[in-house]
Amino acid sequence: MLQTPADLSSALAFAPFARALRMSVLVMRIPRHIPLPFARLPLIVAPPDGGLAALSVGSLRRRLRPRRPIGKPGSGRYPAPDRQREREMKYTWLGHSAVRLEIADQVLLIDPWEDGNPLFPADRRDEANAGVTAILITHGHFDHTGGVPALARELNVPVYGIYDLMAWWGEAEGIETVGFNKGGTVQIGEVAVTMVNAAHSSSMGGEAGPVYAGGEAGYMIAGEGRTVYVSGDTDVMADMTVLQDLHTPEIGILCAGGHFTMDMKRAAYAASRLFSFKTVIPYHYKTFPMLAQDAGELKSALPGVRVLDPDVMETIAL
Repeated sequence: MLQTPADLSSALAFAPFARALRMSVLVMRIPRHIPLPFARLPLIVAPPDGGLAALSVGSLRRRLRPRRPIGKPGSGRYPAPDRQREREMKYTWLGHSAVRLEIADQVLLIDPWEDGNPLFPADRRDEANAGVTAILITHGHFDHTGGVPALARELNVPVYGIYDLMAWWGEAEGIETVGFNKGGTVQIGEVAVTMVNAAHSSSMGGEAGPVYAGGEAGYMIAGEGRTVYVSGDTDVMADMTVLQDLHTPEIGILCAGGHFTMDMKRAAYAASRLFSFKTVIPYHYKTFPMLAQDAGELKSALPGVRVLDPDVMETIAL
């Protein structure tokens, strides 16, 4: 190792030989991440056939890094690009605003209103809930929370959502909850979930009328190098421009049924003017007569955007 300024001068004198170094060398263990000043320091190396050469620590680490073979991406002999090697992200609509999202190492249920949901096929309940690792709740209304505490107990999975509602459920229902708030991020395995703003309301039925259930929210769900925006129930918001700048979501799952939330026209405005989605999926529609019954208007308003409107329990790759 270099110990004195004289050693450093000697090492630099041999620098021209560094380019010719193409054989294995015995060196100290070099950390993967090296602070810039140290990465530039020269290091004496001794080829097996004698002589000395000087390489920077960073340069030597790069030279010793295994080279990837060059070939057709995805072929059996050659590694595919990172994106192709990643797990396939999948979306399944369970009807209304209930969603199953498979991303990275997680299977998430979002607002899984199953009991009483007119669109949810009860005979496929086991299929919808297979392998679930966590539940996300956007707000307290019955068409998003109905039956969720019982479902969480049955599946033995935690429920994530606005702090107020999660604190109440944790105490009253005896289930595992994780409460956080808008702007906060929780890590669920390999997936980062950020709670973001929505413009709606949030309550639950009580004996004397509606009971406060914390604020309404949406989620930015990041995994596999991609981000999915789940709007929850909301109208168009100026906040959406901030969400685009901060999170750059590639996929938008947008409420679009109207009456209680954005309709197809307003969802298209949000998608085209405030976000830069590659894929848009409408939800919170078809369930009741006062809601939109198809996504034709949304598709027509978003040329060049992949607009998907799968049937209930139809799984699509994202």
